[in-house]
Amino acid sequence: MTTDVQAAYQIDDTGIDLDNKTLLEMYWQMVRARRTDERTWVLHRQGKIAFHISGIGHEAIQVGAAYALRRGYDYSHLYYRDLAFAFALGYTPRDFLLAVFGKAGEPTSGSRQMPSHFSSRALGMLSASSPVATQVPQAAGAALACKMRGEDRVVVTALGEGSTSEGDFFEGMNWAGVHKLPMICLVENNIYAISVPMHLQMAVPNVADRAPMFGVTGAVVDGNDVLASFRVMSEAVARARNGEGATLLEAKTYRPVPHSSDDDDRTYRSRDEVEEWKQRDPIKRFQDYLLERGILNDTAIEEIEARVRQEVDEAQATALDAPYPPAEDALFPVFAPDGTDR
Repeated sequence: MTTDVQAAYQIDDTGIDLDNKTLLEMYWQMVRARRTDERTWVLHRQGKIAFHISGIGHEAIQVGAAYALRRGYDYSHLYYRDLAFAFALGYTPRDFLLAVFGKAGEPTSGSRQMPSHFSSRALGMLSASSPVATQVPQAAGAALACKMRGEDRVVVTALGEGSTSEGDFFEGMNWAGVHKLPMICLVENNIYAISVPMHLQMAVPNVADRAPMFGVTGAVVDGNDVLASFRVMSEAVARARNGEGATLLEAKTYRPVPHSSDDDDRTYRSRDEVEEWKQRDPIKRFQDYLLERGILNDTAIEEIEARVRQEVDEAQATALDAPYPPAEDALFPVFAPDGTDR
């Protein structure tokens, strides 16, 4: 590794007070999301599913952010790359693979929506719209509702840095600043808005540099460091819960895979760049940290991998065996049947 990569490889656990059980659970969540994501790529390449958009490389910021929330109490408004975030909130590989195959029993929309549109009333995951950045004003509206009700709930929404070029982002963040909302806008900056690099998207070095224009707090974190991500997200959550307003939190990360299964990333970035970023892999970084401190060992790694593989295998088998929903299901609950209460 180069000196710069080596410096970026260390885990910053400053101020972290998490027990070993929680640290191992966070590691398991990251591995679980990665292996599910990898399996979905395989299924696509085998021609068994039509589309996949990946969260590989984003596991640290997503798991760190989720563990900073009161899961099941706070609200989240996720975006399509947030598989690890959704898993850490309670979504499962079974839920995801049912969605990927478009099978009956899929919990977010009854297979009416594309996969990776995460939502769950029980888990506090708000339903997402497909156009990018629409989740920002929607999250601001949810945060305003929480404030008007006198609740101490926090609303977090996530998006990529490319989405911050959309007007919805500016309108939602302006609303959050004006009304001092209990909201966190988490920007997972992976450098490329599909194929367009960040420097062609904005003239400032950091998305969080825009925070003063909205009157909110800005923060930047190494999004490939799960503990640093947890700490900075916890600080943002505390501000929101204490009535101190919104935070624009930028997590610097990278996607080592194409934007989606329809993308050829070789047309806009070099293999050397991808390989260098792979040396900062968030799961390997956290694994090495846990090994160094005796919290994890080779036997435990194998047990976690086996546990995850079994869960993913069972989820895939369930999804393959599940029937497709009947065509008439497309009309409900969009339209209520005659004679039913609305």
